[in-house]
This record gives sequence, C-alpha cells and structure tokens, in this order.
Amino acid sequence: MLRRALEVARQLLVSIDQLAQVLVVGLFYIAGLTATCPSADETVSSYVGRGQLRGARWARILAPVIDRLFILLGEEPGHCRRNVETAFLGNAPTP
Repeated sequence: MLRRALEVARQLLVSIDQLAQVLVVGLFYIAGLTATCPSADETVSSYVGRGQLRGARWARILAPVIDRLFILLGEEPGHCRRNVETAFLGNAPTP
C-alpha cells in the first residue's frame, strides 16, 4: 500500500511540475518573449533541457541549478538533458 501511495505522490509531483511549466512558459508566450507555446505534457526540466540543446543562454544558466537540485536528491548529473521529451526530439517514445 505504501508503494502505491508513493507512486501516486510521484505522479502528483510530476503533474504540478507540468502545470508550473505551462504557467511560466504560457506567460512568456502571451507576452511575446518566446515563440514556443507551452505543452501540458512537458516538465520544467524537459523544457530547460530543450533550451540547452538549442544553446539558449537562459537554459545554460538555469539547467545547472536544476541539475544540482536533482544531484542532491540522488540523481546523476545532466537531469535536464536526460528528461527532454522524446516527442520533441522526433524520436519514438520508449515504453
């Protein structure tokens, strides 16, 4: 039962992350500060990772901050790049 509760909690955290990405990027999109309309299926880390792959200055600044946070949580370095959604890269998703 605890395992199931933790799985649900993780999914809730991911959905909050996705909502935050839509809110922040959506405001930038409305204001004309980005040409990219936000996607409800993308997390903040994925959005920043895509910016990093494009060489965006803001992403080069923000990605190390997010990566350090996840290193403190026990992940390997490179969190943002690893979490770029495959749909945005033109690859088929892995099951």
